[in-house]
Amino acid sequence: MRHPGRWVTAAIVCYLAIFGVYVVSTNPRFEWAAQWHYAFSSSILDGVRSTLIMTFAAMAIGIIGGVILAIMRLSPNPILSRGAWFFIWVFRATPVLVQLLVWSYLGSLFPSLGVGIPFGPSFHRWETNQLISALMAALLGLGLNEAAYMAEIVRAGIVSVDAGQVEASSALGFSRLRTMRMIVLPQAMRVIIPPTGNETISMLKTTSLISVVPYYELLYATRAIYANTYQVIPMLIMASLWYAAMSSVLMVGQFYIERHYSRGFAHAGGNAVRRRWRSR
Repeated sequence: MRHPGRWVTAAIVCYLAIFGVYVVSTNPRFEWAAQWHYAFSSSILDGVRSTLIMTFAAMAIGIIGGVILAIMRLSPNPILSRGAWFFIWVFRATPVLVQLLVWSYLGSLFPSLGVGIPFGPSFHRWETNQLISALMAALLGLGLNEAAYMAEIVRAGIVSVDAGQVEASSALGFSRLRTMRMIVLPQAMRVIIPPTGNETISMLKTTSLISVVPYYELLYATRAIYANTYQVIPMLIMASLWYAAMSSVLMVGQFYIERHYSRGFAHAGGNAVRRRWRSR
């Protein structure tokens, strides 16, 4: 069968692609020479390094916190379950930029933080602005916000495991913790890994918000450059290319991790569906 709609769509896509390449290559205002000059400068490379470190550190906090919150949400103890729900609601219902600013200016609410007996004397106190530095504010803002989202992802993965396996492990004398660690979580990884990969890629770009803390990362370094050169759009394009390159590497890693955890789960069936769709 002929499919004229496909050829028309392909022609439009080819035209837009050629037009885009022509505009990008012929417009001198992109200033590709200046972008190349600054792309591998020490300040930009330091910003890239800080962005990657912040991404993985915040995701580590988010994943660990998400697993704990998901288990609390599924706990039969109503206090644990509702406490986890309240945490998730607070951090999902407010913008991450607002959370970063709150952590950054927490000293205006609590000038000092201490350790001691509740409603009693304190054993030791710290100045809040010294305890929560720009790095700590960025980690708390991104990590705790990510934990709220990861909690729902992990909970969905746990719920996807057949309840009969949990009952069988209980009949064999497994504790709840051992059942979760050895039976439920390994199978839930097939559901957890794809959205976790997406969250990691999203976190990489969300780190650009911590420039308001302020903390030195890629966007902060880019802003410092165009504040002196006034090449705003070229420098932002350069930063976008760096974000795109790092995201592409993470996407490749996500692909291989997904393939590892999807072994034995109708992977060939998905390929067959795609082949049938393309053959129409």
